[in-house]
Amino acid sequence: MENRIDFEKQGGLVPAIAQDVHTGEVLMLAYMDQEAVEKTLETGWAHYHSRSRDSLWKKGETSGHTQRVVSVRLDCDRDALLLLVEQTGPACHTGSRSCFFSSLQEGEADCPDPEILFRLRDVIHERREHPKEGSYTNYLFEKGIDKILKKVGEESSEVIIAAKNDGTGELRYETADLLYHLLVLLEEKELGFEEVLSELRSRRGSQS
Repeated sequence: MENRIDFEKQGGLVPAIAQDVHTGEVLMLAYMDQEAVEKTLETGWAHYHSRSRDSLWKKGETSGHTQRVVSVRLDCDRDALLLLVEQTGPACHTGSRSCFFSSLQEGEADCPDPEILFRLRDVIHERREHPKEGSYTNYLFEKGIDKILKKVGEESSEVIIAAKNDGTGELRYETADLLYHLLVLLEEKELGFEEVLSELRSRRGSQS
């Protein structure tokens, strides 16, 4: 496919947009030359061309925030690429999941991060891989599956109790606790959050 891009006409570089294959969120914009495209297709991991260093670089080779490429698509004018990726960790060097988190429109507040569950999932994974002293998440992993299941059960009960009470503040708080402990459980069982989302997508027709 790379032979269909006229790199010489484009000055040797074409813009490449990385998009989360599971959520559709636009993660980042970078540039690719022919070498980067070939390396990406060869390895299945996103490679880009660094304009500042004038060299090839693999996304996440130092940070660990890699992009596994599911599909590479060419736009209609054959001068831009779209990479559908599975993102590990934040895509942005600022620590945000996406580089596109600020608004140019005057008076409009920055959009809240719609991927907070993915960011929380990444923090939980990081704690498991690199334990931090005093971390409650690490405490749960150290105690093991029985402790985690007990907490999921307790938080589920608290959600039910909160839902029976007036108002929504308590329900909001307890639901957040439950979601956190469910993500810990998924990490413990090594079940990807994306797999749960895929299961939900597969049910859309039958449950609508």
